[in-house]
Amino acid sequence: MSGLEDLYREIILDHYRSPRNRGELAVPPATRTEGFNPLCGDEIVVFLELDDAAKGDDAVITDVRIGGQGCSISQSSASMMSAAIKGHSVGAARELATSFKAMMSIHEGELEGTAADDAETSDTAGELPLGDLDALRGVVKFPVRIKCATLGWNTLLQGVDEATGT
Repeated sequence: MSGLEDLYREIILDHYRSPRNRGELAVPPATRTEGFNPLCGDEIVVFLELDDAAKGDDAVITDVRIGGQGCSISQSSASMMSAAIKGHSVGAARELATSFKAMMSIHEGELEGTAADDAETSDTAGELPLGDLDALRGVVKFPVRIKCATLGWNTLLQGVDEATGT
């Protein structure tokens, strides 16, 4: 399994060293939302531009940019998130966030090594396929780092709520 762990580590480091969608968008028309983890100091800024915010969950995320600073987990997760949601509807982004956060939930059986093989649990409970985000699955072994991995996602959810007025 160390080969798979090495691959996951490389994916995380690639997104950390070369973050996708890094930068800012003009506000307005974009929405700017900040997230902060006071436990470790990680910061994420999410800029979202929607085609028509009045469409709510049917609005399409036409552009997304991320900023901030922090550990490799928080910054890589935000980079992967930005790549995964760009061009998709707000509803699809919410579903993906739910799937990712479910993956980040601590399952005692998984932590004790009694869960099924990782390949089999990759898309559990009807969750959406996560692609590169699956590389962050190992974070659940380090509960203090879960907040790092979910910071960008929580900021995204706050941002889409602000953008759509929900």
